Amino acid sequence: MYPHRRKYRCAGPSRHCTGNGACVVSSFTAAITQMPLIAILRGVRPDEAVGVADALVAAGFTLVEVPLNSPEPLKSIEILAKHLADDCIVGAGTVLTVEDVNSVTSAGGQFIVAPNLNRKVGDAAKENGLTWCPGVLTPSEAFEAVDQGADLLKIFPAELVSPAGVAALRAVLPPRVLIAVVGGITPQGMEDYVAAGSNGFGLGSSLYKAGMSPSEVKERATRFTREFNKLTTPS
Repeated sequence: MYPHRRKYRCAGPSRHCTGNGACVVSSFTAAITQMPLIAILRGVRPDEAVGVADALVAAGFTLVEVPLNSPEPLKSIEILAKHLADDCIVGAGTVLTVEDVNSVTSAGGQFIVAPNLNRKVGDAAKENGLTWCPGVLTPSEAFEAVDQGADLLKIFPAELVSPAGVAALRAVLPPRVLIAVVGGITPQGMEDYVAAGSNGFGLGSSLYKAGMSPSEVKERATRFTREFNKLTTPS
């Protein structure tokens, strides 16, 4: 249907593997190359963060986001950044201010995601060495974010942007620009967006809801990674 369908590898040279077969995800680029699905753990508590994150890693996830409107989010980020040091890149979502960026940096987060485009937040992210993923909805916002140095564009909310809309945006954006569709994405809903040129997805309540057990998370996460691999692995 769309001319921009892309293929992905489940692993690549950006993932460092040692002689004994152990692999280390060392950067946001490495993580999104391996599995470009961002787990959004809105509502997760520090005492349950490790169990949930381990379930995600077991299913193949390499990117974990803790929104700052979760209970004690900085504590969860600090715990996960240490616990998942070799397996995942941990960051924060709903990052709205420069102060938020500084707090996430101190907690050990490596990327920030925002629902909006804020130059001050982006500048602070760059100054702190963090990957910046602002939210955009229109072509004007998308190109402004690119001009400001965004590392990945969060197309949000997806409920307002059809796959055809993503394809139109992808057609005019520079090929190097990464985009991830976020909002209401289900395993079955990824196909048309992948065909339209989305590089990845941010997954919220369809993957994790507050209080969900690790076994439930692993089951949902596995459905997502299995479906994404089916869509993006050359036949």
